[in-house]
Amino acid sequence: MPELRGVGIGLGVAQGPVARMSEPLPAPSDAPSEKTADEETARVREAVSAVARELEERGAKAGGAARDVLEAQAMMAEDPTLESEVDTRIGQGKTGEWAVYDAFASFRDQLTAMGGYLGERAADLDDVAQRVIAHLRGVPAPGVPDPGHPFVLVAKDLAPADTALLDLDKVLALITTDGGPTSHTAILAREKSIVAIVGVAAAAALAEGEPVIVDAAKGVVTTAPTADELEQAQNRADARRDAASAPLTPGALGDGTPIPLLANLGKPGGAAEAVELGAEGVGLFRTEFLFLSSTNAPTVEQQREAYTELLDAFPGKKVVVRALDAGADKPLAFLNDAHEENPALGLRGLRALRASEDILREQLTALQQADAATQADLWVMAPMVATVEETRYFTDLCRDYGIKTAGVMVEVPSSALLADRVLAIADFASIGTNDLTQYTLAADRLLGSVASFQDPWHPAVLRLIREVGDAGRTNGKPVGICGEAAADPLLAVVLVGLGANSLSMAPTALADVRASLLDYTLDDARVIAEAALTADDAAGARSAALEAAATRKKETQP
Repeated sequence: MPELRGVGIGLGVAQGPVARMSEPLPAPSDAPSEKTADEETARVREAVSAVARELEERGAKAGGAARDVLEAQAMMAEDPTLESEVDTRIGQGKTGEWAVYDAFASFRDQLTAMGGYLGERAADLDDVAQRVIAHLRGVPAPGVPDPGHPFVLVAKDLAPADTALLDLDKVLALITTDGGPTSHTAILAREKSIVAIVGVAAAAALAEGEPVIVDAAKGVVTTAPTADELEQAQNRADARRDAASAPLTPGALGDGTPIPLLANLGKPGGAAEAVELGAEGVGLFRTEFLFLSSTNAPTVEQQREAYTELLDAFPGKKVVVRALDAGADKPLAFLNDAHEENPALGLRGLRALRASEDILREQLTALQQADAATQADLWVMAPMVATVEETRYFTDLCRDYGIKTAGVMVEVPSSALLADRVLAIADFASIGTNDLTQYTLAADRLLGSVASFQDPWHPAVLRLIREVGDAGRTNGKPVGICGEAAADPLLAVVLVGLGANSLSMAPTALADVRASLLDYTLDDARVIAEAALTADDAAGARSAALEAAATRKKETQP
């Protein structure tokens, strides 16, 4: 096949020869141990400790999100439940290698069965097991190859410890056969701006040294590329590099229409980089980091400290904070510990907060206090709003706590279809295209088997976005986009044509989108959006938009 498809991470394009990740260590033998149980236990304890310390050291060296990921892996290695499972197997006369292999595999299977965010962590557990077994055997753990020249790395999946310290002078791009957009490979690839495509099952057949083009923006790996294809890919890579180094300017269309470009952030510590990359504010601040790492809800004081740090980084700028969005792939025992057969359609988002209203009230208290102590323009929005009544409940509660600007996230079709009534109440709407696509196409965004449906280019999704854009104009209320769709340079133009007033994305995507918007006027954006809406499917919408964009460019060229 000349083209292999997967999920693109980032927007770059790269080319080079394939180098394959080394194969995992062979499974240990199930033969009885020739050592005593105490001897085997001591060997395993020493190996686990050594691996955990190595992971922590790698994390400290890498910094950023990589540090958090690797520290989590180190904790995983020393998990007491896993330790107990290993001890049980050693007590049955097994070797330390087999005990680690079997116990970790059992936990991996449990995580895989859970699916979603936890399912994505199964690969992390495999990596820990491989490192411990390698230490026990006295051999190097499987790792990134070094063919002596720059290469495109192909792997089943890439362990966080390897991704965090990739030599970007040698690794031109990354292709994995497994994994999804929430895997740690994807998370760290985004942070390090690595050109990457994950979930390319057919990449297992790529040969060592085979030349390929990796186009993350399209999610396509081109095999046996022609000279013309290689030249076009290089031109795109050069243009992207030039755009990234261009002077920072506020987001705007070619006719001067302002389109503020904002950052999606998950922690206050990411603010400095976002500002450096040209973010004009924050369009989505996810507050989950304060809650997911704790067995209890954080105090008002702990929250206020984090929110103040964030707001201080953006004096005079808009900062949109999302109230706690828990449930589904982000379960919290202290918020909702009831088993749900389909948590994506269960007690999540604002529904979960209403069921534990004291947590929401404490969060609003902390936000108001942080707002009073800083100079940023604080906006607060509720996640997963589905009804007009929910909109009124949240905005009224915000008013009670002195929050000046209260809005909602549009992530389900009902709120999009009722956007005219929702925006008669809320001060603004922010469209979360990831969940809106999931619920519109009835396709779990964390489930690989339906990944082909998870495409925000689908005309059904675009029509819903247009409903919200129209409602914003009618009510004189701003409408932003904070899902992954905003980071697609051409789709960003379409979203503006559908009525979006601002776009929020990962900071590394800002330069691409800024450059793309400057190529079109507001009239152009509306024409391109209408072209996309005439299609029957996502691929057709993308093609129609590309054709319309090319036509508009040609018409405006001297």
